[in-house]
Amino acid sequence: MILFDTSVILDALDKNSEHFDWASKLIIDAAAEDGAAVNAVTVAELCAGDRDPESVEADLLNWDLHVLDIPAAAAAVCGKAHRRYAIARRASGGGVAPKIPLPDFFIGAHAEIMKWKLATRDAERIARYFPKVHLLTPKK
Repeated sequence: MILFDTSVILDALDKNSEHFDWASKLIIDAAAEDGAAVNAVTVAELCAGDRDPESVEADLLNWDLHVLDIPAAAAAVCGKAHRRYAIARRASGGGVAPKIPLPDFFIGAHAEIMKWKLATRDAERIARYFPKVHLLTPKK
């Protein structure tokens, strides 16, 4: 199974995105082979964004993406990773960590506990705080 981060879904929905071809192909190939999924966090981010919330579910179903609940076990993994991030940010002089990236930490934690690959453009932060997760990222 490949879990897809919100950034990859947004790329696949935007024909003007520089990562449109990569994202679209990855979703189509994953759905046909290993399985492709998003979790409830990605659905929430898509509905809260600029897209029409009423079309989000149809867009995901058109790609045969499974929409999954987040396992409860991901909560502790997420919180611990976000805590390490907040401590590292303060130590580097970056100030208090915003709570905004917490959704990304839930997505990373979900992939980690399920031992799934994660497709994302946020490779640096995910790799640092979820080193066990195999990342799929666009080539630069």
